[in-house]
Amino acid sequence: MLYWLLEWIREVFNPPGFGVFAFITVRTALAALTAFFISVFFGRKVIRMLNKLQIQEVIRDDVGLDAHQEKEGTPSMGGLLILIAIVVSTLLWAQPSNIYIILILLVTVSLGIVGFIDDYIKIVRNNKEGLLGKFKIVGQVAVGILVGSVLYFYPDFQDYNTLSTVPFIKDANIDYAFLGEALGWAIYIPVCIFIITAVSNSVNLTDGLDGLASGTTAIAALALGILAYVSGRVDYSGFLDILYLPGTGELTIYCAAMVGACFGFLWYNSYPAEVFMGDTGSLALGGGIGAVALMIHKELLLPILCGIFFIEALSVIIQTSYFKYTRKKYGVGRRFFKMAPLHHHFEKKGWAEPKIVVRFWIIAILLAIFTIITLKLR
Repeated sequence: MLYWLLEWIREVFNPPGFGVFAFITVRTALAALTAFFISVFFGRKVIRMLNKLQIQEVIRDDVGLDAHQEKEGTPSMGGLLILIAIVVSTLLWAQPSNIYIILILLVTVSLGIVGFIDDYIKIVRNNKEGLLGKFKIVGQVAVGILVGSVLYFYPDFQDYNTLSTVPFIKDANIDYAFLGEALGWAIYIPVCIFIITAVSNSVNLTDGLDGLASGTTAIAALALGILAYVSGRVDYSGFLDILYLPGTGELTIYCAAMVGACFGFLWYNSYPAEVFMGDTGSLALGGGIGAVALMIHKELLLPILCGIFFIEALSVIIQTSYFKYTRKKYGVGRRFFKMAPLHHHFEKKGWAEPKIVVRFWIIAILLAIFTIITLKLR
């Protein structure tokens, strides 16, 4: 909203220096700072409110980690703070009428609501199972359909709606409409559903140690912001030989707001955590990451950029599949990892929680750097 106000002041009064707010880079920095200070300033107040309302973490008896029992009673649903910081900062500094901004905020808020319902059932209603998986999937699928439908059918996107940049190959884009334009939507929309669902659930699985999900998400969002910025500039996209996507530069502001919000939340969520984000935060953050990647047509880079999320989810799939296979073959289920997701495997091996988190951050940073340089490694 400040974008419109500042534009009006600049056009009517033309005060010196106000032209700087027209630059995406300036508004990106301001969005990051705004989100960070919202998270830090209101964080303590939110923690007090959650404690007062007794919205506190309930640790499952079968978690198998004694150290985690000490976390019982820590305020949860802190993802509300992240959502407020992201939405407010984006609305203040981005162009609110931009279709990408409208869509990404709808995705973030919608999945935040799904996560909120899950947290509410688990914590307030004291049902440790939370929202039934099928209902959670329904919410994620609905968001995926929304994203896929807008990106496919919106008139301004018709020239590149089914295209996506292929990593490591020059002058190459995959076209989801390879069976013909009439069937393009039948392939593209399911792809969007899969990515939104997969990434949001992967971030949710990663949220098991203090600061792990918030830190790795901030790193991924920073890299996505860079990709969104270069995709929205005709000069940079031409130099890098990637799709030029008018308007995606505004997504840089959203990504910066996510980085700022996560870093601000990390102020309280770092070890030992004073608050947890819960599904309210993790589902919204994961959905936002997946949706931005789809909007800038770089979803094929997600296995690299979100490598931590990917391996965490994969470890759960391997653990579950191996247990079922060995139970069927030998009569007794066996475990491939000491415990899944993967971060719990290292806990079982005796690694300290902060060491696991920092090492995962380091890997996430290296993957983010590698993701950026893939733009030239083609």
